[in-house]
Amino acid sequence: MAKITFIGLGNMGAPMASNLVKAGHQVTVFDLSASAVEALVSEGASSAESGRAAAEGAEYVITMLPAGRHVEAVYLGEDGLLSALPPGTLVIDSSTIAPETARSVAEAATAKGLEFIDAPVSGGVGGAKVGTLTFICGGEASTFEKAKPILEDMGKNIFHAGPFGAGQVAKICNNMLLAILMAGTSEALALGAKNGLDPAVLSEVMKQSSGGNWALNVYNPWPGVMEGVPASRGYEGGFLVNLMAKDLGLAFDNAVTNQASIPMGSLARNLFQLHAGQGNGELDFSSILRLFQPE
Repeated sequence: MAKITFIGLGNMGAPMASNLVKAGHQVTVFDLSASAVEALVSEGASSAESGRAAAEGAEYVITMLPAGRHVEAVYLGEDGLLSALPPGTLVIDSSTIAPETARSVAEAATAKGLEFIDAPVSGGVGGAKVGTLTFICGGEASTFEKAKPILEDMGKNIFHAGPFGAGQVAKICNNMLLAILMAGTSEALALGAKNGLDPAVLSEVMKQSSGGNWALNVYNPWPGVMEGVPASRGYEGGFLVNLMAKDLGLAFDNAVTNQASIPMGSLARNLFQLHAGQGNGELDFSSILRLFQPE
């Protein structure tokens, strides 16, 4: 079993770290939330007073942070981890950030003799809890193979997308499509309801028809239609609107840089930014339904 440091115990990071503890690894955790740290310690993890202290003696360092600026602060800041880790340590960043940021951290890490992969995830909080996440990795093939056994303790599908930053490119493409699907699914359900259809019945019709998609089939945005999803618990405890808006911004910026046309992605970005601006940023992203059926 490995000595692993895990930094970032949010909705996704906490269950991911928990699965590493359950797999028998020696896990040291750090987060600014004392309650999040205490919860992991109660499961068998160790804690430290700082990220730098948590990383002492680690073979693997895993981070799951909200945005690129947090990743840069943890690794490249004055007390950044890259200056403290011994050569050979494998660094896995599972945050969703700009590909350029991932590449800059990777270059700084390799310059110090460290191994690095960007490994953003897909599968949501539910997937994080049951250990069925998809990891989309960018980096050297040999580093990917070394990281894979650790990732398999948190996920089911582990992909090597290409060189540094490739994991982030694939992730922002995936999340752009997810946002489009969720907005479209919400719009269709709201239209059906306006015409007197039962959203549960309409959902079953579309699931078995050509409109079936992940947002509809396993993450239905209409309250009460599907058990166990955020829509049926007040849109709490899922993937935040603010984070989806951030990811859509990453996709938009990347499209501008690469002169790519993303009209539907741009519209989804505007919709989620509008929704966040109306005070819904801390709700699950499936709450975009409320834009089409205002209370």
